Amino acid sequence: MTRSDSVTSATKAKTVTEHIEEESVTERIVTQIRDKIICGDLPPGTPLTEADLTKAYDVSRNTLREALRQICREGLGVHYRHRGVVVRTLTRTDVRDIFRVRRALELQAMPLPGKTDPPDPAVLHAMAAACDAAALAASQEDWRSVGTHSLRFHQHIVEMIGSALLDQFFRTILAQLRLLFSAAPDERRFQLPWIERDRELYDLIVAGEHKRASKKLSDYLDRSEEALIDLL
Repeated sequence: MTRSDSVTSATKAKTVTEHIEEESVTERIVTQIRDKIICGDLPPGTPLTEADLTKAYDVSRNTLREALRQICREGLGVHYRHRGVVVRTLTRTDVRDIFRVRRALELQAMPLPGKTDPPDPAVLHAMAAACDAAALAASQEDWRSVGTHSLRFHQHIVEMIGSALLDQFFRTILAQLRLLFSAAPDERRFQLPWIERDRELYDLIVAGEHKRASKKLSDYLDRSEEALIDLL
């Protein structure tokens, strides 16, 4: 290999490394924006201002713009000419699509009758913790946090499948659900029933009542979809 070839290879390697690092930074920003949406910190219509976010994340405008493009691709933002990107407002059509995905993943995650391998104890522990946290938040009248803990509970349901790729995908679904929650005029009235329903579902899973758990979850998703449709 000539010296020129060595320099060229080194340059290419550096370019690849920089690209990987740039992707990593972009994904970090996307994750943080998505998590803020899940927690209810960025409701529909919130401007995702380039100047503010570039400063907050200490990144270049190009990196920030790529992160915002990803947010838009995930259905969490929309770009308007001369206005930039704002957090998206979802529709009834979106609700239908979201619940098609929820049924496909959450019902698939339910342990099957006769299945020899029980759910991962760590996942069950996380589900219990989410239920406890929701109950505590309700006692403190923190209804936005109640919604967040319920979303996390259903994230843990999907985690029973054991697929990191599906876990990542479902976080986007949860963020979209949070945007729908924002349409509720009375957060307490909307969130309160799901605390007990999440706990009942958890108890059935732990007890090995797989058939009843699947039926309970199916009914849960039907009621949740209807409740969100009624909000829009």
